[in-house]
Amino acid sequence: DASVKSNSKRQRFIERKTINSIIDQAPDAEWRLLIALARYGGLRVPSEVLSLKWCDINWDTKRIRVTAPKTEHHENRGTRDIPIFPELVKPLQDAWDQAEDGAEFVISRHRPDSVQNAAGNWRGVNFRTQFQKIIRRAGFEPWPRIWQNLRASRETELAEDHPLHVICAWI
Repeated sequence: DASVKSNSKRQRFIERKTINSIIDQAPDAEWRLLIALARYGGLRVPSEVLSLKWCDINWDTKRIRVTAPKTEHHENRGTRDIPIFPELVKPLQDAWDQAEDGAEFVISRHRPDSVQNAAGNWRGVNFRTQFQKIIRRAGFEPWPRIWQNLRASRETELAEDHPLHVICAWI
């Protein structure tokens, strides 16, 4: 059976208060942004956050162009635009202020030495282990599907205020 089966026991809604406490324990601006992009932007980690370039951030229109290697075979070629949600403004600005002159990628200091392989996976990157340490430092126990549950939490939150078709376009 090749069908995908969901395991509801592994699903968690990560509260804002929890994630904000965790963000406060992050070691630097890039880590704070990485966590915020997953929870408040709904980006996939690592593929979408590592693909994000500063030229994808449009401060004037308050939009972010997200490149999704996972969905590049779809009609839109794996890109979508999301708003610069209010929760992302400060982490983005802080990371921009600390970025080296001429930096291309938003996440530059925590990039792997290797490149993305043909399957769309980032070799040599394990954000899960470091993120679990940050979560514990904040006084919480890591939850299952550590990054996916941040993305799902944002989707659930957005459903309170936006039509489903808009959320689907963003997520």
